[in-house]
Amino acid sequence: MSKTHHYEVSVTWTGNTGAGTSSYRAFERAHEVEAEGKPLIPGSSDPAFRGDPARWNPEELLVASLSQCHMLWFLHLCAMERVVVTSYVDKPHGIMVETPDGGGRFEEVVLRPRVGLADSEKADQVGRLHGRAHELCFIANSVNFPVRHEPVIE
Repeated sequence: MSKTHHYEVSVTWTGNTGAGTSSYRAFERAHEVEAEGKPLIPGSSDPAFRGDPARWNPEELLVASLSQCHMLWFLHLCAMERVVVTSYVDKPHGIMVETPDGGGRFEEVVLRPRVGLADSEKADQVGRLHGRAHELCFIANSVNFPVRHEPVIE
């Protein structure tokens, strides 16, 4: 039996400098992402689109979501199979291409986790568990571009 989950957030534009959106340069792309009981996330657009480089942009948050989802599934699967992970750091990379009409799309995201194991004899299981984590990841199953993983075992 499938379960349905609901997620509620609030996204509030805070970039009105007094003239609203009277011109492309008249407003800031600043906004805030909130959910009840959680810290506020300061957002903006990518600096290439007049955004504030000190704030998170939607493209970074998408790449981070893919990385987080994969990591959480991988750690769960490792715990279930008694593969003891002692460290996990991912430095994912996303590629987005702008289209001539001003829009764009992601072409791919590559996850590059570095995984530390307590027992190097379990290293042969890591590739399979990364593959299964990819199959189960809610976020990867929701995007229409390839999400690859290139794990390194330490």
